[in-house]
Amino acid sequence: MKNIFSYIKNRRVLKHVVFWIILYLFLIFSDASYDPWWVIAIARASHIIPQIIISYFLAYWLLPKFLYTKKYTLFAVYAIVSAYIICSFSRMLMVHVAEPLFRNAPFEQEPILEILTDWGKLISGYFFTIYSIALFFLLIKLTFERIEEQSLKKEKASIELKMLKAQLNPHFLFNTLNNIYSLSIINSPKTSESIGKLSEILDYVLYRCDQKYVPLAGEITLLENYIDLEKLRYDERLEVSFSHRTASQTRVAPLILLSMVENAFKHGAGEDSGSPKITIDLSQTEDTLTFTVFNTTTLQKNETSKSAIGLENIHKQLELLYPNTHTINIEQKENSFQVIITLKIVPYES
Repeated sequence: MKNIFSYIKNRRVLKHVVFWIILYLFLIFSDASYDPWWVIAIARASHIIPQIIISYFLAYWLLPKFLYTKKYTLFAVYAIVSAYIICSFSRMLMVHVAEPLFRNAPFEQEPILEILTDWGKLISGYFFTIYSIALFFLLIKLTFERIEEQSLKKEKASIELKMLKAQLNPHFLFNTLNNIYSLSIINSPKTSESIGKLSEILDYVLYRCDQKYVPLAGEITLLENYIDLEKLRYDERLEVSFSHRTASQTRVAPLILLSMVENAFKHGAGEDSGSPKITIDLSQTEDTLTFTVFNTTTLQKNETSKSAIGLENIHKQLELLYPNTHTINIEQKENSFQVIITLKIVPYES
């Protein structure tokens, strides 16, 4: 009983009931005969009951169990048998239940055996009437299922994207705060400068990149601030260059570019005790944005690349935000690692 109330609470049953009531009333008021309304109501009721039965039989048993699973022979057998049964039942309902309610006795009724063997009347008088409504019901059901499926996909993608961003932001903040803490321990004069850079970055990350796509100019400023902040950690041994040639009216998914740069610092400069080098290039053609991040590394060819592992989050975000409109190319050599992504341009909207 509790399950029934829960089912009704979800309004699915209610929607079905409302659908059939509206359809029933429509059939009554659209009847062109001159019979009294109550006669029409009884006659239509004798039709709509079999229509409801066969609609749910097709939608929730026959099609899912046999047609969708490609059991075509069984589907055909059950479809023919069920059509015969439902048409016979509808005819008997009309002749032996509905007609006695509005016809004056005495009157002649067809015997059940005659109803069961009169194929022509079952097909011409009942099959098309019953199955036209059943097909209408199936069409509406499949349409709503399609809409719901698309809605669930979008909701799932949105949730996944939020989870990915939630993984990214704390990771970035943790690394940056560690940098500032290291500078503060040695009373470095660079501490206040790094706090200022972090403030600008936090302002952007927390308040300006909550949209699916953001202006590319903001992402470029974010990268510049981030690079300046990371450079404070290293001495002159680190060589970093960032070049960009882009149009102003362009949008991009937030934080993806930052993720790639962060990855290069973490697994490039952070693990290279020699003279690390990071080269970042952002360029734009008419409809494509290309972002290249190169960094030196101490990893050997036969070792598992931590940089590649760190790009897993980026892979997932690109699949969600740029489905079939992006490429990602990873080039790992003996002492270097390079990632190149291309994104289809998202025009700026004012």
